[in-house]
Amino acid sequence: MSRFDLTPYRRSTVGFDRLFDLLENQARLNSGDNYPPFNIEKRGEDNYRITLAVAGFRPADLDITAQQNLLVVQGKKRDEVTEGEMLHLGIANRGFERRFELADYVRVEAADLADGLLVIDLVREVPEAMKPKKILVGGQRPLEVVKDGESSAA
Repeated sequence: MSRFDLTPYRRSTVGFDRLFDLLENQARLNSGDNYPPFNIEKRGEDNYRITLAVAGFRPADLDITAQQNLLVVQGKKRDEVTEGEMLHLGIANRGFERRFELADYVRVEAADLADGLLVIDLVREVPEAMKPKKILVGGQRPLEVVKDGESSAA
């Protein structure tokens, strides 16, 4: 496991403690198990898709929970009844829990299971109050262009 030393960045930044803690925790937690494999795709400016390979799982075996800044996907192991003697067991049928840290204002839009792939679509919706705004200095009104006795805001 490679360890990142974020101390120099912590000394020269203010207000990024949560981000650094998140990076350190993820490095510590993701040091081993890579089951099930997954992809994360950016599909647009504010759209993302997580795809997990969950062969053998049915929709009833999967539990997706979205909390503030956290998405948890769990697969519950079920007992398989086979008619014959199993000579080789190569298809994983074990339970799992996969956690994804989400940025502020990211929510789950949809989830679908097809062909052994669980697809979770995410969208970031920044509230209007949080979007950047132009601030006029000193309460000045916008300049107006005057044409033939009419006025319109520039």
